[in-house]
Amino acid sequence: MIKKIEHIGIAVKDINNSNQLFKKLFGAEHYKTETVESEGVSTSFFMLGETKIELLEAKTETSAIAKFIEKKGEGIHHIAYEVDDIYLEMERLKSEGFEVLNAEPKKGADNKLIFFLHPKSTNGVLVELCQEIR
Repeated sequence: MIKKIEHIGIAVKDINNSNQLFKKLFGAEHYKTETVESEGVSTSFFMLGETKIELLEAKTETSAIAKFIEKKGEGIHHIAYEVDDIYLEMERLKSEGFEVLNAEPKKGADNKLIFFLHPKSTNGVLVELCQEIR
């Protein structure tokens, strides 16, 4: 079952410049940066109440973020929702007819297991489901 919005992912061209921009906007520093080699991205996280904002910068020209920015420019890339049991939720959503982009959940940033739903099955929104790695 989906519990809450965990974070909103924003694709950016330059994470350092964007950290400064969002620091001014939010009035607070980012609290964490991390590179996710498997996705070819660097990330930076800001906390707003119970919701995180994740900035994503492409580290390779072939990463999903590089392709997104080339096609659509900087902006909201995905919305992530927290779940209790990612494997159960993946099976439930597949049985409901959603198109899953991963065969299995994989390790993402911020100590999470993640998988994505294809935007064509979610009214054009890239949806990420995530669960804290225990």
